[in-house]
Amino acid sequence: MRLAQSAAVLTCLALGACASARAPDVRLPAAFEAANPGGLAPQALDRWWTAFGDPQLEALIDQALVSAPDARSAAARLREARAARASYLSSFLPQGDATGSARRTTTEQLSGTVVDIPGFSTSGTTRSYAADFDVSWEVDLFGRFLAARRAANADLAAARFNAEGARASLAANIADSYFEARGLAIQLADAQETARIQRALYDLATRRAQLGLAAASEADRVAGDLAQSDAQAAALAAQLQAARRTLLILAGRGIDPIASLPAPAGVGAPPPVPAIVPGELLLRRPDVREAQARMTSAAGVLTYDRLAFFPTLNFTPGLGWSKQTQPNFSSTSQSWTLGGALTQPVLDIPRLLAELKAQDARTEQAVIAYEKTVQTAFGEAENALVQLAADRRRVVLLQDGEARAGRAYEASRVAYAKGLNDLTTTLSAEQSWRATRAQYTAAQVQALRRTVQTYKALGGGWPADFASTNRQGR
Repeated sequence: MRLAQSAAVLTCLALGACASARAPDVRLPAAFEAANPGGLAPQALDRWWTAFGDPQLEALIDQALVSAPDARSAAARLREARAARASYLSSFLPQGDATGSARRTTTEQLSGTVVDIPGFSTSGTTRSYAADFDVSWEVDLFGRFLAARRAANADLAAARFNAEGARASLAANIADSYFEARGLAIQLADAQETARIQRALYDLATRRAQLGLAAASEADRVAGDLAQSDAQAAALAAQLQAARRTLLILAGRGIDPIASLPAPAGVGAPPPVPAIVPGELLLRRPDVREAQARMTSAAGVLTYDRLAFFPTLNFTPGLGWSKQTQPNFSSTSQSWTLGGALTQPVLDIPRLLAELKAQDARTEQAVIAYEKTVQTAFGEAENALVQLAADRRRVVLLQDGEARAGRAYEASRVAYAKGLNDLTTTLSAEQSWRATRAQYTAAQVQALRRTVQTYKALGGGWPADFASTNRQGR
């Protein structure tokens, strides 16, 4: 009696110590402080890469989402999670195995008195057959199955969000690598143009030296700059080739030749991004949804562990059939059984209490992880918007500066050809223009890559359909 009272007290203490998981704090500002020049609807985030209007980029991402190793691995992990859920929940269904047996025994009496009467013989062949079907089923009196299903559905949802996050990251990585390759192509074209200009200046300086209009050292000076330009162009060509191969591998086209992936030396203006509020990140970002599902799963396991202190009731019905034949005797029988067992933890309560406290701590960690993921998502989104706005302003400023520097160089080059300028002035103007142009093209590429980061930070790249996601785990 005292043992039962002690068990009841420990059970009450356990249930009181770990009542339920606390609600997470996911408060966010009403709006981003960063200026968002967005003009697209949030639905445009599902397939944001189409906003760039680049058929090659669209083809790369669409193919990668089907055949790239990362996409196929994500799909395999999701299939594994579905199978694991089905296997786990099936353990709560009635369990049982059908068994059958057959035996033949031949007995030969070597000495003594031979007995051969109906029902008993000391010699002869005996055959026996049996078939049984025994079932065990735990009756869910307190909602254990519901708690387990809640945790299993949440685990499956988390696996799906993880897979969608991997696909979204894959799309963003391909777009980023694609624009990086385009940037290298621009740099290569600029380096080749610089080499062409240097070669033209070298030819002009050589002719001026031959005519006695300039010193021969001017041609030597330009020859040194020309060698640097040619070397830079060769290095950029190698980097571009490596970037294109990396992009092909990332897209699942690793065996294709590099020529199958053209990289035009030019980029367009970055498209606008959707103007969403911070609260939409809770529904859009797959990492936030995954962290929320992990928290739900931990809460389900906590509830299941609480219910471990309550008694369990098991039904054990069964069916049987047997047949036996021997000399002068044969019998056939069938049977059915209906049993039950009620189990109440007593001595296991200290262990169950320790496990409950550990799960309570794991649940709190899941809640904290969810809160951190929400704050991280907000920070990444706002920072991406701030940096994107700065990149766009930088592009506008450098566009005007590049045009002015280009006109200044052209005027200086014409004046040098006419003998009105010296070589130093011309080279200085040319270097100023090339430097400004390099900054301008780099800013254009950076703005495109920042746009990709912003789309990803806002939760783009997967269909954020809350209803269909919930149905997925049922």
